Amino acid sequence: MTFSRNPFCAFLLLALLFLSLTVILKKWHFGLQENKPFGDAARPDGLTPARDRLLQQLKERQQELELLDITFDNKQGFMDPSFSTNDNINGKLSLDSPVTAKTDIGCEELGGIKAVDFLGSGYTKTVLKAELPQGLFVALKSINHQGTDMRLCMEDFEDSQGCNELVSFKLRKEIVLLQRLQHPNIVELKGQCQDSALFGGITAVLEQGMPLQMIQLLQSPWEERFRVCLGLVQLLQYLSHSPLGSVALLDFQPRQFVMVSGELKLTDLDDASIQEAACQEDSDCLLQFPLRNFTLRCSPSRTCEGLNEMRNLYNAYRYFFTYLLPHQAPQQLKPLIHQIMNSTGDLKQSINETTVAFEEVLHMYKSGLHLENLPPSITRDYAVLKGMRSVANMEYRCWPSYKQQGCVLSVHGAREAALICSSHPQCTSFSLSSEKTWTGRLLASFRSGFSHLVPDVNSAVYMRRVKASGAVL
Repeated sequence: MTFSRNPFCAFLLLALLFLSLTVILKKWHFGLQENKPFGDAARPDGLTPARDRLLQQLKERQQELELLDITFDNKQGFMDPSFSTNDNINGKLSLDSPVTAKTDIGCEELGGIKAVDFLGSGYTKTVLKAELPQGLFVALKSINHQGTDMRLCMEDFEDSQGCNELVSFKLRKEIVLLQRLQHPNIVELKGQCQDSALFGGITAVLEQGMPLQMIQLLQSPWEERFRVCLGLVQLLQYLSHSPLGSVALLDFQPRQFVMVSGELKLTDLDDASIQEAACQEDSDCLLQFPLRNFTLRCSPSRTCEGLNEMRNLYNAYRYFFTYLLPHQAPQQLKPLIHQIMNSTGDLKQSINETTVAFEEVLHMYKSGLHLENLPPSITRDYAVLKGMRSVANMEYRCWPSYKQQGCVLSVHGAREAALICSSHPQCTSFSLSSEKTWTGRLLASFRSGFSHLVPDVNSAVYMRRVKASGAVL
């Protein structure tokens, strides 16, 4: 029997040949997949290269926290200690370990929030303003699940749980630093909560402040601008000698600060570094800025000692001192202010020496020593009415004033107020009350006229004398 005479046999033979070729092709195809040297194919341990990279980044973040002397355990810590062993084998990520903060506000208190306002957001975090049941306003800082960091992580790893853990490390680090670094110019950590049902993960409860607005600050009285710079210098001195060593603010920008009752406070610490750069020679200790470069010495211990301090100080000079210190400074204090500007702009002095210079300016300003050359007779051109207050005033504006619709300035006493009034053509009188600024100086109100006077034991009115010709002296 031949195949040409039996069509069924020919069909059977062709079917067997097709089946054999299919099996051979499948074996060849899967053989290539098993030996594929790249891509996201699973390894024998069950981890894909993408998951392996994610786990490696998580370990690096954990090591960064360990530099801060954090103790990890199953109940208190930022990661389950089993992560370093079991997770290498199974590729599992633990999100269940809470951050323990020695503060009063926790998840229970946050559950009773009355109202929440949006304050701002960045690459990593979102900040909300909340009113707690006891009437306390706080800032709630949590992970921005729509932020740039989360989006880039998801593009790289496509792992929502792992990315949430990775992005959370910045906020976890910030909580640790806020626990360890306590200073009047650092926002206070009031509590923390890790509850996905409330804010989608870990939340830091912070002292509530207002974002720093440089334009508004530039329009404020010099005394308030000096207060901001003084607080910044005191903060940098503390960071230079902190319990963690010398701390550098790598992302030094005005947006990292808030204002709380007139005080400047650092609120963003996730980019802080506690390590001085290693070096072999002086050229390794290079500080680079857009307009200036500085080279420090490499110490015998092969570290760039003082690099963190000088980085912070020069950033303070270029972001704050340049704009806030010289303008409208009292004439008698300008030589000291110029010395501060020159020494910080060229990094000629340490933060300790800079702090001493600021304190000297403060002492002279508070004590009135810079006004010693004012003659006592300057007040003779004014009639004083103690225990009286003017009403129905005719206000005029001056800059910079503590009152937007009038002219209210800080003075050391009546002599300085008389000097100011005499320099304003429209000023005919001024009042001194018991109200004082943060330095203890008095607030003086200047005006071009008023309707009448009323008794007030806490006030005194000074009126410019009129010449016989009717002109104001």
